[in-house]
Amino acid sequence: MKNLLTSSALCMALPMAAWAADKPETLKIGMTTFLTGSASVFGVPARDAMDIFVENRNAEGGINGVPIEVTYIDEGAGAEALTSEFRRMADSGGAEVMLAAISSGNCQTLAPLAEDLKVPNLMWDCGTQRIFEEADYEYVFRPQGNATSEMLAAVAYLLKTHPDFETIAVVNQDYAWGRDSWEIFHTALEVMKPDVEVVGEFFPKFGSPDFSTEISRLQALRPDVVLSTSWGGDLDTFVQQAFQRGLMNTSTFVLPLAESSLERLGNALPAGHIIGARGDHYFLHPERREDEDFTSFMAQYKEATGGIPVYSVFHASQAFAALTAAYEKAIADNDVDWPSEEQLLAALDGLEFQGLGRKLHLREDHQGVESQLMGTSVQTGEYPFATLENIMIFDGEGLLPPVGEESTAWIRTLDAGFADSLSVETYEN
Repeated sequence: MKNLLTSSALCMALPMAAWAADKPETLKIGMTTFLTGSASVFGVPARDAMDIFVENRNAEGGINGVPIEVTYIDEGAGAEALTSEFRRMADSGGAEVMLAAISSGNCQTLAPLAEDLKVPNLMWDCGTQRIFEEADYEYVFRPQGNATSEMLAAVAYLLKTHPDFETIAVVNQDYAWGRDSWEIFHTALEVMKPDVEVVGEFFPKFGSPDFSTEISRLQALRPDVVLSTSWGGDLDTFVQQAFQRGLMNTSTFVLPLAESSLERLGNALPAGHIIGARGDHYFLHPERREDEDFTSFMAQYKEATGGIPVYSVFHASQAFAALTAAYEKAIADNDVDWPSEEQLLAALDGLEFQGLGRKLHLREDHQGVESQLMGTSVQTGEYPFATLENIMIFDGEGLLPPVGEESTAWIRTLDAGFADSLSVETYEN
């Protein structure tokens, strides 16, 4: 009995370091991103940015002396190949953490897989609000906002800047994102401006090269507002064809994902249309553009790619910031050289971190609280493409339902005063 008590006392006296993991030679991370296909327009920029973040961090000594190594998985290869590669990286490829994914459909597949494999996964870019509203996860975190906060910011900006519009039409890609984002936006309009008439709902096939039918119908309907939450090549093609047909002279376009298309659209995006940034993501961020870390990265990115960073780059910065901050917190909190998986997960709960935009934090349901930047397009001539004026940055806290509540059900409890109740900062340019 004495020996048993002595052994128990010794175990209780062991330092926290006894529960630490062995310090690895490298921290291996697997990241899914679109390297091919239409979504590569923001998948490749995110990869290029991640390379810069990793190179800079490794030059500073990595994380507690451990260099970081990222292996990329192409989401454009299809769901079966993606799932197989995710499993391989997490199971036998040595990845300690995964960053996945861009596609909302892929996130819905990979979130439960990460849970089954017991690998920490940061959903670094996907927008679907369903992930944490339909399931609870121990290993899955999202270091950004979601479709609900993005769409509510767009509705609020529209109501603040164009309060007298009477009719609206939607042109969205015909798949889950297009349908779900419209449901959120439309539900919000029903409670905040119930007299608005929806005069047209169009859901062209994903990847459509021709929007002439939709544009002709819109020209006949002449809605005050045209919403499109489309992205990538589909959004570019739709806007270019609408511009050529003169539709953008008769309707105000609301384009919550168009920040990533500004440079590609050039002069095809005229002044006066509402642009969103899927967070507070903008290469001329009014609060960050003079900060040294911001300007230094912008210069590095320009030199490496020749372009301006888009929202996926900012999302990558937030995922990387959350990852490194969690490791640092876990190491410090537990006084270890390298944290165990349990210590890392504990550090991620409620984590505060900052990428290239405003500071963020993770809620108890692992959903990130992210500010949302909206603006109006303007062609100043300073750049060969539209930039933003009349910028508003909405605090993310008021744009999400309480933990445990479903988005559309919560939105139905709001009222016409919602937009005015939000915390927002306004900048002229």
